[in-house]
Amino acid sequence: MRIIDHYIGSSAVASGARMGDVFDPNSGQVQAQVRLGGAAELDRAVALAKAAQPAWAATNPQRRARVMFKFKELVEREIDDLARILSSEHGKVLADSRGDIQRGLEVIEFCCGAPHLLKGEFSHGAGPGIDVWAHRLPVGIGAGITPFNFPAMIPLWMAGVALVTGNAFILKPSERDPSLPVRLGELFVEAGLPKDILHVVHGDKEMVDAILDHPDIAAVSFVGSSDVAHYISSRGWANGKRVQAMGGAKNHAVVMPDADLDAVVRDLAGAAFGSAGERCMALPVVVPVGDATAEALRAKLLPAIAALRLGTSTDPDADYGPVVTAAHRARIEHYIQMGVDEGAELVVDGRGFSLQGHEGGFFIGPSLFDHVKPHMQSYQEEIFGPVLQIVRAADFEEALRLPSEHQYGNGVALFTRNGHAAREFAARVNVGMVGINVPIPVPVAYHSFGGWKRSAFGDIGQHGMEGVQFWTKRKTMTGRWPDGGVGDSGSAFVIPTMG
Repeated sequence: MRIIDHYIGSSAVASGARMGDVFDPNSGQVQAQVRLGGAAELDRAVALAKAAQPAWAATNPQRRARVMFKFKELVEREIDDLARILSSEHGKVLADSRGDIQRGLEVIEFCCGAPHLLKGEFSHGAGPGIDVWAHRLPVGIGAGITPFNFPAMIPLWMAGVALVTGNAFILKPSERDPSLPVRLGELFVEAGLPKDILHVVHGDKEMVDAILDHPDIAAVSFVGSSDVAHYISSRGWANGKRVQAMGGAKNHAVVMPDADLDAVVRDLAGAAFGSAGERCMALPVVVPVGDATAEALRAKLLPAIAALRLGTSTDPDADYGPVVTAAHRARIEHYIQMGVDEGAELVVDGRGFSLQGHEGGFFIGPSLFDHVKPHMQSYQEEIFGPVLQIVRAADFEEALRLPSEHQYGNGVALFTRNGHAAREFAARVNVGMVGINVPIPVPVAYHSFGGWKRSAFGDIGQHGMEGVQFWTKRKTMTGRWPDGGVGDSGSAFVIPTMG
């Protein structure tokens, strides 16, 4: 049985008595075991990071950026092999795995601009003979706790910005698909990162708590469910840490009567069912405005859903593959039954799907609900699977209220040809990321990612300039150089001003 070790000090570390199973979602069989560490393994990684970080922080930004350039080159060289590693443990199809890696690399490209990103500020003559200047310094040691659904993209979102700004970084990836993050750590070192600056430690809640309680870890970034995000932010803040914790989502697609329904259906097929719906920026809710729009949309969705092809993660013709574990499939099926019990119309039932030759795999077919009501628990909560719910709205105002009043506020999309409606919707909707005829509005790397309400705890987003802000702290200097003459020798007992 293959064992996945911690990656500490640029070496595999076989530490920790507890083990966790890593499945092949295509077959349902255990393919490896990962070591589940705790405080002892974390202490070892932090001690090495603490000793190495000052020299890395003192390395000029241009040289740190060169590591990012080289890392990008190495990942691009190995992207097909990396995608196979990712797909083998997660279950997403290879094309989707390559996209996962590529979206992470786009943040690495942003990090290559570190010499510009870290330029300070200077005000000459802020007062009589006084200058004021400021620059950003690394926080010291940062940690990232990342989810199973993007084992390349999200670790790179965190690690890239944290490292290039001069921090040491400790990554705790999901124990469900941990192999790729270890390989990315190896490639960072091959790219020239000093060996004790990046560590990958594996574990469950015991490791998470050790990270949140460790006095030498200054900042923690997390992506996962909202309940866990709330726990991490609360415990991290109580321990004096800087925390950004991204939670769950229930993103809506509002479809106006003038929308191009053929384009909407194409976008929904990918956004609702791609990666088996295991995306925090998926579109699991569609809100057609008016019954005529709803009926026309439903009629077009049915053949599109019927045409979806499920397959193994290595099937080049598959639209999506299995979900990550049997337990997660059971959770999705529970929500489907909940929707039925609540009175929603189950138009397409994806339960019971079996792929010939892979009967043990964690496959679940696409499901479609209609006449879902806002009070239903299956609508209020995140399903995180290939389930699309139709919630009909009578008019624009009702459609606007649905995502605005939902407990989650990660992303939303509006489909329309009407520029006024688009402008009004974008201005008024109470959601952090908005797409106009764009189904998955994940910002490009030089902007920042972050939702509102229970989708995010903390007020600083991932990557972009907010990412730089999160992983650094500002130091501001005020200086005066006397001209050598005899100045006023009297003491000042009032607050100085720049007048």
